[in-house]
Amino acid sequence: MTPFNGLGMSLGKLSRLSHAQTRSISAENPTGTKGGGAQAEPGPRSPARELGKGWKCRPCVTVEAGKTITLADIQGPGAIQSVWCSGSVVSRDFILRVYWDDQSHPSIETPLPDFFAVPWAYGRGTAQGSTPIPMVNSMPVVVAPKSGLNSFWEMPFRGRCHVTLENLHPTQHGDCFYQINYTLTDVPDECAYFHAQFRRVNPTPFGQEYVILDNVRGRGHYVGTSLGVGVHNTGWWGEGEIKFFLDGDGRHPTICGTGTEDYFGGSYNWDVQGQYVTYTTPFLGMHQVLKPDGLYQSQHRHAMYRWHVMDPVRFEKDLRVHIQMLGWRSEGRYLPGMHDVSSVAYWYQTLPSEKFPPLPDRNGLEVI
Repeated sequence: MTPFNGLGMSLGKLSRLSHAQTRSISAENPTGTKGGGAQAEPGPRSPARELGKGWKCRPCVTVEAGKTITLADIQGPGAIQSVWCSGSVVSRDFILRVYWDDQSHPSIETPLPDFFAVPWAYGRGTAQGSTPIPMVNSMPVVVAPKSGLNSFWEMPFRGRCHVTLENLHPTQHGDCFYQINYTLTDVPDECAYFHAQFRRVNPTPFGQEYVILDNVRGRGHYVGTSLGVGVHNTGWWGEGEIKFFLDGDGRHPTICGTGTEDYFGGSYNWDVQGQYVTYTTPFLGMHQVLKPDGLYQSQHRHAMYRWHVMDPVRFEKDLRVHIQMLGWRSEGRYLPGMHDVSSVAYWYQTLPSEKFPPLPDRNGLEVI
């Protein structure tokens, strides 16, 4: 029998022993070295200055304005099994990137909060003046009070895993509390590499579909969508269908949904007695609705996720994913919406992968 490698963990496998080695990277052990934790010395103003070394002397790292730091640099083979982070980095000013093996371009590139399905996390110094962080209670992503961002996506790698965090803010630093839990173990040939790509268009052009993902080449499977929609007109906005173009599909997709709220597991506008109803479940949710306040907050904003854990969308050669923005206008006609739409697409695929389109600049990322 082939020895168990400790990957693909679930309740049904928790009793199985393996020779995988558990490691963890944090500010207290930035290399993940065995026996390398709690080595920092307390500073003269540290809360641990009377207790000394080993008493929470370095709980976070600082990302200076305009700088990029390395959160993890791991030599494989192995797999990231969970990630937790928090602090003043929970805004779109902070960009998460992950590089696998010897690729020079990232396979994960997204503003930090968007990776965890919270697109409307306002940064400091914005006109909004607040930071609404909704809870997410799903299997691969959990957002816990107050701003605890958790990922349980399994991310195998064979050669190297390099994780960075960039601060786009021109003057303010950010404090990052984080824990990256991983295992060192053999990685089977059939394991693919995790990818996540952010996009944002504001406003979506009239009559054009919003592109969640394109230019994916290789073999893999699509495992999730998080979506933020800031609605720029009155009335219902979510009639648009999602489309998956697989393996050479041209104008017409192989998979076509029936409506935006349907794709995220709801129905009939999420309307219960004239009110949107939020929900967060293991594999799907519409977990945040920001309502106009009658003064400065003028538009509805929604956050949604759909994890294809039980039903991944498999492709052999290529993949594109679109979604329409559709509402209603007079005489029972569709109205193509011109909204503020952002997304993160999540998928596994073989390497090499294609280089992502450039991220929007700081103004293009800002929640306004």
